[in-house]
Amino acid sequence: MLGGSELPSLGQSLPEAWRDLVNIKGSPCMGYCKDGAMQPPFVEVNGELIQEASVSKVLDCLEKHIAHGTKEK
Repeated sequence: MLGGSELPSLGQSLPEAWRDLVNIKGSPCMGYCKDGAMQPPFVEVNGELIQEASVSKVLDCLEKHIAHGTKEK
């Protein structure tokens, strides 16, 4: 899994200003594993699915959502 090993440390990679805006939850499988056309690891940000997730991809997505004023849950 490309990038999967770094995802547990995602919280440490968050900018300080984002830490109160983001809630991180771990899950071994989000149900997407069953579809062979989709590539793990998966991360979901406000309903937006990120395939082949890495810390940099997740941070980019979070930045987009935070810039638009959405609060991560």
